[in-house]
Amino acid sequence: MPAAIASGVLRGRGVSAGRVAAPAVLLAPPLPEPDAAAVIAPENRADEVSAIEWAAVAVADQLRSRTAQATGEARAILDASRLLASDPELVADATALVRTKGRSGARAVWEAAAAHEKGLAALGGRMAERVADIRDVRDRIIAEILEVDMPGVPERDEPFVLVATDLAPADTASLEGGQCVGLVTEQGGPTSHTAIIARSLGLPAVVGATGATGVVAGSLLLVDGERGTVEVDPPAERVAEARAAAVVVAFDGSGALADGHPVPLLANVGGAADAATAASAHAEGVGLFRTEFCFLDRTEAPSVDEQVDAYRGVLAAFPGRKVVVRTLDAGSDKPLPFANADHEDNPALGVRGLRIARRSPQLLDDQLEALARAAAAESAQVEVMAPMVATVEEARDFADRCRAAGLDRVGIMIETPSAAVLAVELFEIVDFVSIGTNDLAQYTLAADRLLSELGDLNDPWQPAVLRLIGAVGDAGRAAGKPVGVCGEAGGDPALAPVLVGLGVTSLSMTARSLGRVAAALAEADQGTCRRAAKAALGAATAAEARAAASTVMSAVHVG
Repeated sequence: MPAAIASGVLRGRGVSAGRVAAPAVLLAPPLPEPDAAAVIAPENRADEVSAIEWAAVAVADQLRSRTAQATGEARAILDASRLLASDPELVADATALVRTKGRSGARAVWEAAAAHEKGLAALGGRMAERVADIRDVRDRIIAEILEVDMPGVPERDEPFVLVATDLAPADTASLEGGQCVGLVTEQGGPTSHTAIIARSLGLPAVVGATGATGVVAGSLLLVDGERGTVEVDPPAERVAEARAAAVVVAFDGSGALADGHPVPLLANVGGAADAATAASAHAEGVGLFRTEFCFLDRTEAPSVDEQVDAYRGVLAAFPGRKVVVRTLDAGSDKPLPFANADHEDNPALGVRGLRIARRSPQLLDDQLEALARAAAAESAQVEVMAPMVATVEEARDFADRCRAAGLDRVGIMIETPSAAVLAVELFEIVDFVSIGTNDLAQYTLAADRLLSELGDLNDPWQPAVLRLIGAVGDAGRAAGKPVGVCGEAGGDPALAPVLVGLGVTSLSMTARSLGRVAAALAEADQGTCRRAAKAALGAATAAEARAAASTVMSAVHVG
């Protein structure tokens, strides 16, 4: 049993954006391992074989029923589990153990599943994540044989955060329409079924959170699916902030200020499912397509053809609309074995983002080729940008590579203070920039964004960060070129008018934030935004910057 956790912060991997606060409910433990010592008499073994066969049929029927009720990726994953339950090899292996060794039906299924698990685990990568599927089917068949209830997602009348070691696909898919508002698991990766379905359902989720099952049931949890943190019994003001952010406000698909000045509101996505969700939420396009989700948990880079298919899935959701694609942003907290195999003492300052092309130029060239092919096959307006640019030479080399590949709209991320300071020179090379406020704050304040105790430093309201954004905005205005924000700050309704006043021309965020940001912008005209920005820039601390901007905005409300 893990030690009980009554307070503090757990850290894992954020796989589905959003923040939510609700009481913790722990998933019921799995069925106990059936007795290995029991031996079935030869004359009774036919009954045990029959029990296995009937149980497998019953489980397949149950999963078929769930599949019929599900949609999208959840449906595909559930159907895969149904096929596992119907797998003649699994059933044959289990019945052979009954006939030859006298295992009980439950024990035989357990051992046969273990052999299949071992085979999948040996394959590594995404196949290894199917182990959870095998265990789920195993437990369902055993529960059917023993005629006991199958542990699963509990039913509650009030919202809750579900905490588990891991979640089976059938359990994760059953969350749709229920009271579960967030997910936390000790195991799992960014391409696990838990992650995929959490994103498709819009549930904030953190996986790989060591110690999660030690959380005391009923504890209030604040789950941040962007930062990958789980706060146990956080302060009341943090809870209030998260609950306000969790309210989904409808967006009509047109971001604009009170005077009609357009401010396109775009979505951050990681794949086709995210893009479909964003399109249904009326996002005006994609401001950040994180292509690394197509690479994660791979031991080798995907082929150009595989990449083309993955990219087209996103582009197809926004015909005729802008889709800004960020090239591979591996390294630091997102290492890839084929790109970041070396140990680095300071990975956030190491070979990450565009710097990977220094050692593996073919990775970048293949990705640009795939993007060009995907863009040619779809009607979306594709723009491509590089992460982690620090010098003019890096930007020039990237732009040359993109244009040589047939990609005409080229930009860069502004994540380093160097790039912000060089914005005037960079605009002579690129067509647009997008500010990654999470990393810009990290590098400006020299504060690791993964350390929760430095959370006050990783704040876009820090005056140093705002002044760098303002410098980029001024350079964009002078060059007549777009300045986007795709970091966490882009989805903050209080900060949105300030960013526009600083010269930001578009904002990109999780789809759930679109309506709230649109509502905030609709209350301010261009003059108000500039006054709020000027007030924030003149502040000496983050708290003073917030207060100064709030005073300007409050005057508009009073007026």
